[in-house]
Order: sequence, then structure tokens, then C-alpha cells
Amino acid sequence: MTLLIDDNDVVQQARLHIVEFRGFEKFIQGRPYWEVPVMVQRLCGICPVSHHLAASKALDWVVGAPHITASARKLRRLMHYGQILQSHALHFFHLSSPDLLFGFESDVGQRNIVGIAAAYPEVAKKGVLLRKFGQEVIRLTAGKRIHGTGAIPGGVNRALSREERDELLAQIDQIVAWSREAVQLARRLHSADPGLYDEFGTFRSSLLSIVGANGALDFYEGTLRVRDADGRIIVDGVDAQNYHELIHEEVKPWSYMKFPFLAALGPETGWYKVGPLARVQNCDFIPTPLAEAERREFVDYGQGRLIHAPLAYHWARMIEMLHAAETIRDLLHDDDLSGSDLVAAGAHRREGVGVIEAPRGTLIHHYHVDDDDVVTMCNLIVSTTHNNQPMNEAVRRVAGRYLSGRKLTEGLLNHIEVAIRAFDPCLSCATHALGKMPLEARLLDSAGREIGRLVRSGAGEVNHQ
Repeated sequence: MTLLIDDNDVVQQARLHIVEFRGFEKFIQGRPYWEVPVMVQRLCGICPVSHHLAASKALDWVVGAPHITASARKLRRLMHYGQILQSHALHFFHLSSPDLLFGFESDVGQRNIVGIAAAYPEVAKKGVLLRKFGQEVIRLTAGKRIHGTGAIPGGVNRALSREERDELLAQIDQIVAWSREAVQLARRLHSADPGLYDEFGTFRSSLLSIVGANGALDFYEGTLRVRDADGRIIVDGVDAQNYHELIHEEVKPWSYMKFPFLAALGPETGWYKVGPLARVQNCDFIPTPLAEAERREFVDYGQGRLIHAPLAYHWARMIEMLHAAETIRDLLHDDDLSGSDLVAAGAHRREGVGVIEAPRGTLIHHYHVDDDDVVTMCNLIVSTTHNNQPMNEAVRRVAGRYLSGRKLTEGLLNHIEVAIRAFDPCLSCATHALGKMPLEARLLDSAGREIGRLVRSGAGEVNHQ
């Protein structure tokens, strides 16, 4: 990252350089469309199910089946809610709880999941088992815990047996209880130090997500909705197939990641947040009782105003995990999961868009297919891309508060790391590998001259340059 300061040593801009280049949008071109749902999930080892399903939803249109069978829709939904549960558990317990429980400036040798296991063994154990359950849901619906093949254009390729459903039902009440405890832990941490949690890296922006029928929180299907920074709904009911009329993308020379923005507002003011913090406040209600009660408490905490603090993502994330657990419990009693009508088809089309709420936020897959069933165009807007400008803004706010004069410090790096991690980005910097996230910070003066550089290696060594 690069921090640019003015003549008064005030941080004016932060640039988070995303240097990983993936190229999926190009090398998908020329492949048969039916290969795509398996290929694109290699974008991420943490949320492959989301890419798998978003691609399948887009290609449902191509095979003429935008409305798949009830069994296929519910099996996909179960798969996806298992993904939400395991990913949220991974992020909160493995990646973020060391920051939240030990403090941002604690020793890196302790600020990791190993330290949590030593100091809070029950917290660590429940985190591991929550993620394990979510992965089992994925294994039974997708065929494998990671990079499965369960969804296909037009439906799914397997159902659940009664025995498999009973296997999950035997554990689900405990999973719901642990998820509820996780929400309470996140809420207690927030309430214990509101000065920190409400102000750390906080900035105002619009919120974007899909919402389901009647404004319900829905991770699998719905229409696009946008609220402005004051909470007013400014866009609602946008069909996913028309996302390109709502959202445009900007390219900047210092990052491989694009910068999406609302076309009506332009790139300067049209950027927005996605993910748990957006979804929990963008919806009108959560359609499961325990999570809805927690959502109401979250909204009440804001006292009539939207909550914009990045650290509030953790609280919202646990509310969503509870909702996922409750939804899984409800779905497991549905006999459609064991149905035999799994695939639909109709007249082929040459274009399709699939939009889904991945753990980190709104995920868009858009494909063109020619008469030979070959992909000719692919556009992907992943959750972390939507949050690109918000992450830059959070880093700028944190640096502005914790940068001392013209000196970069390890403490500043720790705080910036916490700000980035709150968004749960699908990047190498999302990891918390024993508290040693590789990070390079450059400090530039108003003339563009580099006046400081601090590099932390993957081994945790800090080098001042």
C-alpha cells in the first residue's frame, strides 16, 4: 500500500495495491459453457461454492432454465448456506478473533488461532466445529468440501438421501446454539469498547446487496437494492440481468483490481460497501426468528442511523451465520431435498447473468455463449472488487489516525491489517497465518517522493527502509 501525505503530514490518500493477476475473464473465453461452473470456482479456495453457484445461475439462462426445479433450487440453497456458515466461522474465529480478543497491538506470536486455542479453548473448538459442519453440508450437496461439482447449468446432479439429511439434523441444533453464542460474543466485544469499534476506520458510503421477496435477507436470489449513506433506498428492484445499467467499473493504473461504482452517481461519489454490514442493514427483515431478533438489536444500536464502522462487519457477520444455521435447519426437513426432478432445460440463449450474495458480498457472473456453446465473453465482479474503494478509504482513515508524523511503524501496519481484514477480502492478505500477514507500506510526500518504506515478510520480520 502507498500512503500519500500533504505538507502538513496529513494523509490525503491511501492506495491498496492488489498485485495478484488472475486472468479468469480471458481464459474462460473459448471454453464450453458446461465447464465454467467447475473452472471459475478456482478463483478462491475459501468461497468456491459462491463462484460455482453464480456461474451455474448465469448459465441457467443459457440453457433456457432461469427457473429451475424446486428440488434443485433448495439443494443449491442448502449448499450455499453451508458455504456462508463455514466461511463466516473461518473468518471470525480463525482470522479475526485474535485481533478482537487479544488487541490490535498484541504480540504476533499470540495473535493467531494457536493463541486463541491456548487462551480461549472453547471459543477455538466451537469455531472449528462450526466450520466443519458447514463443510459437511457442502460435501453432501457438492460432492467435495472444496471445488465440488454439484451444481450444473439448469439444476444439480445429485439429491440428498434421507440418511444424509438425518446425519446433518443430528448436529444442527447444537450448530444453531453455537452460532447464537458467537453473535453474543461479537456484540459483547463491540459494546465493551464502543469508542474503538464505532470509530476505527469509519467512513460513510452507500450500501448495495440483493434482497429477497418483500425485502427479506436472502443470499441466493433476489433483486438489487442500494441505500445511501443516510439509509434512504435510492435504487430498488433491479433485475440481476440488468446489473450493467446500475454498475459501471473503473480501472486505475496502480491496481489490478477494478473499482465499481453506481453509474448514476459516477466514480467519485458512486462507490459503495457490500457484504454483511450492507446486507443486514439493507434488508427489511431476516426470515428466521433468532437472527431477526439479533438484527433488530444491531439496528437499535445505531439509534436510527446506519452503522458504517468497519469493525461492525464482525457483528453483522455472526448474525448472518446464525441465519444460515437456522435456514439449514429448516431446509433439512424439506423432502424436496431428496427429490428426483433435478434438471430443467428450454430454448438456448446466448447470454446469462448470475448474481448471488457470497460471504463477502454481492457476486456477479456474466457470460456470452456462441452457437457452438463456447464462451465468448466473461465479466466477473467479485465481492472484494465491490469493496475495493471502501478498503482504500478505511486504510486512509486508520492511517490518518495512527500515523505519527512521517514515520511508519509496525503498530501502524497492525492497525491497517485489522482494517483490511474487517472486509474479509478474498486475497492473500485475508489470511492471518500465525499473525504474520506480508505487507509493504510506502510513504510519499506531496511531491511524490518516497520518504519511508516498511516491509513485513511472510515470516513476520519487519524491515525499515
